[in-house]
Amino acid sequence: MSHTVYRMLALSALVSTLIACQSDPAQTDTPTEPDASSAIQVNQLGFYPRAAKVATVPAGAAADFALVNTANGQVVYQSELGEAKVWPVSGETVQLADFSDVEAPGRYVVRVEGLADSAPLEIRDAVYGELNDAVIKAYYFNRASTELLAEHAGDYARPMGHPDDSVAIHSSAASEARPEGTELSSPKGWYDAGDYNKYIVNSGISTYTLLAAYEHFPAFYRDRDLNIPESGNAVPDLLDESMWNLSWMLTMQDPHDGGVYHKLTTLNFSGAVMPHEATEPRYMVQKGTAAALNFAATMVVASRVYADYEAEYPGFSEQALSAAKAAWDWAKANPDVIYRNPEDVRTGEYGDDEFSDEFVWAAVELALTTGDQRYWDEVELAEAAIEVPNWADAVGQPWMSMAHHLEQVPEALQAQVKDKVAGLAQHLRDEWRASASGVPMRAQDFVWGSNGVAMNMAMMMLTAHQLSDNPENLQVAQSLMDYVLGRNPTGYSYVTGFGTRTPLHIHHRPSEADTVVAPVPGFLAGGPHSGQQDAGDCPVAYPSDKPAKSYLDHWCSYASNEITINWNAPLVYVSGALEVLSERQ
Repeated sequence: MSHTVYRMLALSALVSTLIACQSDPAQTDTPTEPDASSAIQVNQLGFYPRAAKVATVPAGAAADFALVNTANGQVVYQSELGEAKVWPVSGETVQLADFSDVEAPGRYVVRVEGLADSAPLEIRDAVYGELNDAVIKAYYFNRASTELLAEHAGDYARPMGHPDDSVAIHSSAASEARPEGTELSSPKGWYDAGDYNKYIVNSGISTYTLLAAYEHFPAFYRDRDLNIPESGNAVPDLLDESMWNLSWMLTMQDPHDGGVYHKLTTLNFSGAVMPHEATEPRYMVQKGTAAALNFAATMVVASRVYADYEAEYPGFSEQALSAAKAAWDWAKANPDVIYRNPEDVRTGEYGDDEFSDEFVWAAVELALTTGDQRYWDEVELAEAAIEVPNWADAVGQPWMSMAHHLEQVPEALQAQVKDKVAGLAQHLRDEWRASASGVPMRAQDFVWGSNGVAMNMAMMMLTAHQLSDNPENLQVAQSLMDYVLGRNPTGYSYVTGFGTRTPLHIHHRPSEADTVVAPVPGFLAGGPHSGQQDAGDCPVAYPSDKPAKSYLDHWCSYASNEITINWNAPLVYVSGALEVLSERQ
């Protein structure tokens, strides 16, 4: 049974006690979502001066549009709207307003006769800098095993939850060396999503993506101050934050054989309580091939990145590489150990039954780091898939790493890397050109975490940009950033705290259970999900069954409004990369 289905089963039983609206404790329902179809859709943060700049306008209101400076009311640009087209995933007929020619810094609105002005936007340098900081710091707010102090967390300060210094081996994970009930210490790590459990598979792709953001754009991250406890030391804050999770991941490896436990979890999901109030026993559950390979790939990347910080993290680089090799060896000896939740465990499954992609990813990272030919011998790039990655499919990560370390790829394989990455980019560019909205999101992309899909698409386009100077690669990435920041049919900027209209009731236990009206900032909501698995549990109806409008800003909507570490990670990558690349345009 899938991760999704287990969330549905567990959360349905809790929903009657969890639907209080966070912004008003006396309120029992969230107001019905207003129809945003008549609004001008625009990126509610803004654009770099030389970036592509587009708004989406309902068709038929007028033939042209204007860009108006909010400081003085002057029209600075006027042009015709694009051709009217239907976007099937929203059911709307729209036109595009392209104002890319405007580069002058300022605060603007898009104006179309007969419609309300758009949300305000800015054109300026460093327009995504604060966003990038907040999306990284969201991981700090999701730390396990530590108190969040007011000096770092502000209104979101809280007592320590889940010390995880006494975690039991579950019967599914029992071995001769570690019998059932053996107690182990496994502190730190990040809460995976809206719940309080910790999962190796999802930690793998999330932590890899954060490390890749640093590895590919190190200068951008070196001096950024996120105001976390480690700020001010000699290590970039992004790497200090990543280390919090890497330290936990290392405790999930069995030193007796190199295998890796799939997750650390309670038997059932907790209610809407703060971390320190969720005190159910926690367990390490079954080893699996997916966990071992995700662990191996992530650890070997960590060994590369932290080699430059030996003084601050002595011995870690060597330890991480050794752990990665041991996990690889276990996976080679156990190539088809599929994880399925034991009967008494009803938390997120993250089940996967196909591991060829994870084997390629781990082998590529080991080969790039060690130079050992035996790992390249494990890789058949001609047969390996390249697609937009997700937690279950490691079909983007090895290509990202090879694109950014092309000189370390055997010369005979370099052309394959370039061709595969270019092929994926061409596919996404074709979808982008064909889209009425100028966004390459299709009906099948509106799955659980569709905003994560959008950001992973953008990340792969930025990878293609590494190998090609085709300006359209950046334009597609920008269009996807526009989409999650407000240029979408719901009218939401989906990042908490960033934009004119942002989610207030994310499915995130600390944000629901605390006394703060606003949710923790910097989290990317999952986004429209045509499955609507929670529709029967929510006191208000979804506004539409159209895929791109199937979203509820309500705590009850775990299918569209949950947050997770793996959706935030590509937003970190994309916002940082656009910040860097804008300076090179």
